[in-house]
Amino acid sequence: MLRIDSTTDEIRFTVYVQPRASANKVTGRHGNALKIRLTAPPVDNAANRMCLKFLSRLLKIPASSMEIASGSASRTKTIRIRCPEGKDAGEIAESVKALAEKT
Repeated sequence: MLRIDSTTDEIRFTVYVQPRASANKVTGRHGNALKIRLTAPPVDNAANRMCLKFLSRLLKIPASSMEIASGSASRTKTIRIRCPEGKDAGEIAESVKALAEKT
C-alpha cells in the first residue's frame, strides 16, 4: 500500500525512481513507494530534477512547491510537497494515490 503522510499544509510520500528508461511514466507501486520510470540518467542531479518536474506536471502543482526531502542520491526518495495556495493536502494526496492505482 502506498504510504502518504500529510498535515494541513504539506504531504510526504516515497517514490522509487528507475533512471534511463525509454519513457517517463508512473508504473504503479514498488513496496510502499510510487514507482516512476524516467529517461534522465542518474548523474549531475538530472534524474532528481526530472522527477520533480514530471510529478509537478502530473499533479498540476508548481515544481517550486516540491522538494526531495531525503534520498537524493538513492533510487528511493521522499518527496515533500508544500501545498500551494488554493490546493488542499487531502486533494493532492488523493491525486498521488490515483497515480499509483492507474497502472
